[in-house]
Amino acid sequence: MTDQEDAETKNVRKPSRFGRHPESGYTVHTSLWLEKDGELYLGGGRVMLLERIGQLGSIAAAARSMNLTYANAWNWIKAMNKLAPFPLVEKMVGGSGGGHAMLTLEGQKAIRQFQLLHHKQDRALGLAPAKNQPAQP
Repeated sequence: MTDQEDAETKNVRKPSRFGRHPESGYTVHTSLWLEKDGELYLGGGRVMLLERIGQLGSIAAAARSMNLTYANAWNWIKAMNKLAPFPLVEKMVGGSGGGHAMLTLEGQKAIRQFQLLHHKQDRALGLAPAKNQPAQP
């Protein structure tokens, strides 16, 4: 190994996932996101935010549960609502007890459609079993 190769090797940092029970051999990892007119519409993080809003009824609580700032979560929601045919999240301003947020039927539909696409992607790549077929050992 040359001095330059040795120096480059020392500067390479392994991703943190290597520290957790790594799988032997090769593994395939994929990401899925949907864009509309070149803008990010839905991805794993945005779908998780929608799910958390549905569970917690609050943008702030959903953001905290994901270690996001409220401003970042609100920007994601505004972008999704702008790109969707109908709003995915509705925000209700509250009084002394604070407001809350509600996942709309369109938001629930978007989550289901994204999950279905993700499952189809995994099946196509052999990462998930087809319906009614047991997983391979």
